[in-house]
Amino acid sequence: MGRFLRPLLRGTTYTRLLHLWVPMLVVSVWMFIDPSRPWVPALLLVPVGLIPAVRTGEGVQARLLLLPGDADAGFSVAPSATWRDRLRTVLWLEARTALGAAAMFACVWLPTLAYDLAASAGGAVPDDLPGLHGAAPHRWPALLVPLPLLALYGAVVGLGELVTVVARGLLGPSAAERLAALEERTEQLLERNRIARELHDSIGHALTVAVVQAGAARAAGDAQFTDRALAAIEESGRSALADLERVLGVLRESGRPVGDRPTLAAADRLLESARASGAKVDAEVTGPLETVPGPVSREGYRILQEALTNVLRHAGPVPVRVRVGVADDLLRLEVRNPSTARIPGPGRGSGLRGIRERAALLGGRASTGPDEEDWRVRAELPLR
Repeated sequence: MGRFLRPLLRGTTYTRLLHLWVPMLVVSVWMFIDPSRPWVPALLLVPVGLIPAVRTGEGVQARLLLLPGDADAGFSVAPSATWRDRLRTVLWLEARTALGAAAMFACVWLPTLAYDLAASAGGAVPDDLPGLHGAAPHRWPALLVPLPLLALYGAVVGLGELVTVVARGLLGPSAAERLAALEERTEQLLERNRIARELHDSIGHALTVAVVQAGAARAAGDAQFTDRALAAIEESGRSALADLERVLGVLRESGRPVGDRPTLAAADRLLESARASGAKVDAEVTGPLETVPGPVSREGYRILQEALTNVLRHAGPVPVRVRVGVADDLLRLEVRNPSTARIPGPGRGSGLRGIRERAALLGGRASTGPDEEDWRVRAELPLR
């Protein structure tokens, strides 16, 4: 019994009933004007539904009244973008009006019927009560009083459920809107992955430099070398803090531009940091780096940073050969260092995966692994 009466305790039952009643206000006004043509309001709904903004208003009403408090109600609040959306809106308005008329009829006629049955049982037989007109008063109609009330309960709950189902079908997102939502979700996931790579590259590089510098300074026992090591650690720490602040800013402000991310124009800073850590860096840069598009230049910087970080982390202060070139609509990067037993094999390590992921996102390719007696990281990024 409690489960049967549970809809009476839900606020959604009454907000859905209110949603069904709203269009009846317009119909009621028209019935005062010309009751001989009740079909006119339904005809006027056709041009109204073709207005793009009407779909937004109907979607907002459906969210507030049909599924209040549901963050994922499934109703579109965007204006009609295509003729298909406009026709769906017209169908929705007609269906809402028809269901509203049924709800209004049930809410007026069924309580009236229950009252007439009760009045008949009390001795007054209404003239308009079917089957009892002109009959003598009886007590038995009192037994029928609950039936219209139960029918009213079923009509209110059932029509509320039905209008919600119809609204999901006609006010739900179109194929274009679902595709746009999927693209937005994909962009969010890509942005989260990019931020994770940013933190891994920048913070990991700074920590690697700090660890290598600190170990070299302790082993050297030279005051001048220690000063240089501390200066390099300080510079790497400041750079990492700046990167961390920038990434946190992007997380706080979704619309914040990413143009302040470092590009290959700042590659000298990476090379000097590696040299300060004891690595012997032989760098060669060819081609006009200034013509490299921003996204390609930024990802190229991170690939170079991660490659140098892996060298310092796994091989230590060893000779490193860096080649950066721009030619044939490609940005080519190559980092080589003597292979050691401590370097992970191909495919292992999140940093190496990050290099390949960055290249793939730009439509390029990257490879990491041993090459003869060297360990090599090579990437090719298209400029277009």
